[in-house]
Amino acid sequence: MCAIEIEPTLRTSRLRLRKPRLSDAGTVASLCNDFDLARMTAAIPYPYALADAEGFLRHLGKIEPLGVPTYAIEHVDQGFMGMMGFHTNDAGYPELGYWLGRPFWGQGYATEAAKCALDWAKRVWRRRFVVAGHFDDNPASGEVLIKSGFLYTGEVKLQPSAARNCDVPVRMMVWLA
Repeated sequence: MCAIEIEPTLRTSRLRLRKPRLSDAGTVASLCNDFDLARMTAAIPYPYALADAEGFLRHLGKIEPLGVPTYAIEHVDQGFMGMMGFHTNDAGYPELGYWLGRPFWGQGYATEAAKCALDWAKRVWRRRFVVAGHFDDNPASGEVLIKSGFLYTGEVKLQPSAARNCDVPVRMMVWLA
């Protein structure tokens, strides 16, 4: 379980999920300007510049009042490490998405952040159903989602990858509170 503060900021023993700030742009640009990260996401283009990060963060500031939360993920000692958030997909369902910079891969941070965000979605946002997906060639993301309580639906759909400039098979999953 995670602690919830007023902003809301979510906390685990190692992480803080907080509202993204324009001052995060330099770190966002640095971490996202990595093809191996960008190619595993739908929307991150490659190359990724500071202007891309600033535009993204400004966009988040406009949609956040609509009640669809996006969090900056910070390590208590190492600082900003990635993003995690919810959006409403084309079918009208809440969908979880996330990315972490390469230096933070394979250390359990994504799973820890996802469990905390899902706990918030259940307790505060009152969601009982969240979907997510991962590119078929990114089994590590599938493991994060499985460890966070998601199950495969059996559906595979094509989704564009901005960095690859093509459609990529996505394995769909569901989380039920």
